[in-house]
Amino acid sequence: MVKIAKEVGPRRYRESQGRYFEELEVGDVYEHRPGKTVTEADNHLFTLLTLNTHPLHFDAEYGAATEFGQNLVVSTYTLALAIGMSVADVSAKAVANLGMDEVKFPAPVFAGDTLYAESEVLDRRLSEKRPGQGIVTIRTIMKNQRGLTVCAFKRTMLVPCRGHGVEDRMASY
Repeated sequence: MVKIAKEVGPRRYRESQGRYFEELEVGDVYEHRPGKTVTEADNHLFTLLTLNTHPLHFDAEYGAATEFGQNLVVSTYTLALAIGMSVADVSAKAVANLGMDEVKFPAPVFAGDTLYAESEVLDRRLSEKRPGQGIVTIRTIMKNQRGLTVCAFKRTMLVPCRGHGVEDRMASY
């Protein structure tokens, strides 16, 4: 997690997160920490919040009768968790997410799994239409405690250049 303290007064500092366009270099890899141990409650809450009524995610007897022998964590929770883990490092200053591609779930996630993510900067360019902003593409991979990849995707986002972010425009921020 990137935590940058900027001086806002004599011996006074304010924590900041994320990176500006200039700080995201192609080939850089950010390991997102801490990891997260997924609980059954996490899975049930996300499943119910999103109205995913597939019994494989919340009916223990149904899950026991499947090839997995237990409930699976809903894949969209895994994706949301991977995105959330990456925010502090790569997108806390982003203006917008522009899209996701190549979303894959190569292995299942179960309650009790501990997940870790990392993101690699794949591409970056200045925006032709939005001065002071750039377009950055990253690949995020999430693995469980055994090193199995459980989620992978590319994400493209609009990121401000230094001096053009929200923090730069807010006097009290």
